Amino acid sequence: MEGEYILYDVVIIGSGPAGCAAGIYASRAKLRTLIIEKFAPGGKLLNYEKVENYPGFPEPIDAYELAQRFNEHVDKHGVERSVDEVIKLEVAGPIKLAKTASTEIKTKAIIIASGAIPKALGVSGEKEYEGKGVSYCAVCDAPFFRQQDVAVIGGGDTAVEEAMYLTRFANKVYLVHRRDKLRAAKTIQDRAFQNDKISFVWNSVVREIKGNTDGVEEVVLYDRVEDKEFSLPVQGIFVFVGFSPNTNFVPASVGLDDNGFIITNENMETSVMGVFAAGDVRSKPLRQIVTAVSDGAIAAVNAYKYIEENSHLWQ
Repeated sequence: MEGEYILYDVVIIGSGPAGCAAGIYASRAKLRTLIIEKFAPGGKLLNYEKVENYPGFPEPIDAYELAQRFNEHVDKHGVERSVDEVIKLEVAGPIKLAKTASTEIKTKAIIIASGAIPKALGVSGEKEYEGKGVSYCAVCDAPFFRQQDVAVIGGGDTAVEEAMYLTRFANKVYLVHRRDKLRAAKTIQDRAFQNDKISFVWNSVVREIKGNTDGVEEVVLYDRVEDKEFSLPVQGIFVFVGFSPNTNFVPASVGLDDNGFIITNENMETSVMGVFAAGDVRSKPLRQIVTAVSDGAIAAVNAYKYIEENSHLWQ
C-alpha cells in the first residue's frame, strides 16, 4: 500500500566482529535486524593472516576462517543484509534514517560498528606511491615483494605480526620504530627477535618516500637520537601506525573524541538516544577482536532495552 515502508528494529553498520556479535544478539532478542556492509563480510579481520589470542582457539586460527564463522553464525539467525555504503545518518527523531547513495533505511535504533582504517604517515611520496610500493596490508600485498627488501613502519602488535608474515616472501624486512622498544605483546616480540630476516631500526621516523615511475626505491628516515637523516633502499613500505575511525557519515550530534572515535558509556550508548557504537570505531583503551565482540553484544542488548522501554514512540 502506498506510504508503507519497512521499519527495522535495529540497523547495524559493519559486519566485523562487533557487527556480527550485535547481529547475533539482536536477532536472538527477536528484533528485525539489518546489517549494512560496504565491503565483504568480516571487516578488518580480512586484512590479517592469523588470529592468535581469541579465546577457544589455543592454536592460531586463520583470520578469514574466523570471519567466515562469525558471519555464518549471523546468517543462521536470519539477520538481513545489505551490501551498501552509509553516507549519512539522521538520528534526531524516534525513527532514524541510514542514507546510502541509492536508498533511505528507517530504523528504531542504530548500532555503529564501522571499524577503523589504517592511519597514513602523511609524508611526501606516500600518496604518490600507494599501490606502487606503499601498502597498508601485508596479507594483501606481500606476494608482490618476493625476494625484495621492504620496510615495516610501526611497533605495535599489528606491525610486528605483519613484519613476520612478510618474511615468508621478502628477502629482508626492516622494522622501523620511533622508540627504542616495541609496544607489541611480549610473545609476539620474542618471535620477531628470533627471526633472522627482520632487522630493527630504532628511534627513527619516516621523512620521505622516494622512487621512480616503476615504484618505491627508498625510504628516508630521521634518527631521533643521532639527529640525522639516512636512507634505506627498499622496494616496499608497509605502514602500521594506528587507525582512524570510519565516522565520516556520523553526525556531529553523536559525540566524538579528539581523534574522531565515538564516545559511549559502558552500555555502548552514545549521546543520542537509540544510537549505539561498538568495536574499533568506539573511543576505548583496547581494540581487539574479543573486546569488539563484547561491545557488539552489549550494544544489541541495550538496543533491545531501549526499544522495549520506548515502544510508545513508534505506535
